[in-house]
Amino acid sequence: MINQKDILSTIKMIQQQHLDIRTVTMGISLLSCSDEDPKKACDKIYDKICRYAENLVPVAEDIEKEYGIPIVNKRISVTPMALVAAASECEDYVDFALTMDRAAKTCGVDFIGGYSALVQKGMTLADEKLIRSIPQALAQTNLVCSSINVGSTKAGINMDAVRLMGNIIKDTADISDGIGCAKLVVFCNAVEDNPFMAGAFHGIGEPERVINVGVSGPGVVHSALKEIKGQPFDVVAETIKKTAFRVTRVGQLVAQEASQRLDTPFGIVDLSLAPTPAMGDSVARILEEMGLETCGTHGTTAALALLNDAVKKGGVMASSSVGGLSGAFIPVSEDEGMIAAAACGTLSLDKLEAMTCVCSVGLDMIAVPGDTPAETISAIIADEAAIGMINTKTTAVRIIPTPGKQVGDSVEFGGLLGEAPIMPVHPESSADFVHRGGRIPAPMNSLMN
Repeated sequence: MINQKDILSTIKMIQQQHLDIRTVTMGISLLSCSDEDPKKACDKIYDKICRYAENLVPVAEDIEKEYGIPIVNKRISVTPMALVAAASECEDYVDFALTMDRAAKTCGVDFIGGYSALVQKGMTLADEKLIRSIPQALAQTNLVCSSINVGSTKAGINMDAVRLMGNIIKDTADISDGIGCAKLVVFCNAVEDNPFMAGAFHGIGEPERVINVGVSGPGVVHSALKEIKGQPFDVVAETIKKTAFRVTRVGQLVAQEASQRLDTPFGIVDLSLAPTPAMGDSVARILEEMGLETCGTHGTTAALALLNDAVKKGGVMASSSVGGLSGAFIPVSEDEGMIAAAACGTLSLDKLEAMTCVCSVGLDMIAVPGDTPAETISAIIADEAAIGMINTKTTAVRIIPTPGKQVGDSVEFGGLLGEAPIMPVHPESSADFVHRGGRIPAPMNSLMN
């Protein structure tokens, strides 16, 4: 039973500790929109998205007003577009991205994800067409997000796709002054129900349409830890679990309300701690509250492992269906504490890579010098995909080679994307490694049948 203390506690979390619903995302299957005629396919895509999602934003805004719970973003995810466009007889898929963008604007959402391809074991002709169109597609659209899955524990890592994505990221950066790369992520073990951008897509195992909700509460966890200074880690873990439970209950409430009002099945609550550049809303500051002078120093990986595990344990008791990525995000540009740690040099790319072994996603929103070779970017993707493949977890790379910028500079993205210091990469070449191509075989733990 909800009592007065619970109500007052939730109000405090919202008003003083940055608790919000980061996103209500409607997933929509577009498999029925395939057509040999690309124009007819685009018309079907636009009509279906608008028909299903026309009330998404008004309903989310009504829930905000009624419950006083901020819902920061309203989003749409769709079937990986390479699958939908494959039947169309055309060489350039940019029109499909333009259609997605037009539908998103009509519905009034903040982003639409699913300009995607799943190539962990190989690329079809449609997959390759979509991948090669990404730079132009992201340059010509405002709301479209793109993701490519290049590896999995079952399939291994497609190094031909990894090599290609290094070039695609460079090309995207060059024609968009870097910002296009903020809407492009490369995955290993991508999940089908992730509500967060830029990696959201509506998987082929998902229903016709679904509502997925992503919560966020770094500020709430940070505030809770301030009250137990000096306590042992058992107490720290228990405190985080209890806090994650309360945060996730808010997400469950919003998800159920949105599902009912939109007459759309409820999918999952993603209980990831998603930070923002605002003071007091930082995952890095949580880790520092555990006793680290600066995020990135020795002990950071252990602290993050505790945080991620405790968040999951608390969240799964609070929702009938936890999914997505769920844990703690460490996007450099989107986290005030991470920005500060990277700027002072304590937080390096290598340390971030180590941290990704125990967190929810991977190397996220990291700005590197504009002259970073494409092969170096591919090698960074390969390293991160290997962590995901071996550990049977989702990992990802959202890296931004910023034209004209060098180490010591910073780049301003604005809004939730924040500001990023340009981080150094190793100068030694990885070109011969990347150009081998082929496939890194799946590990022994893939043979689980």
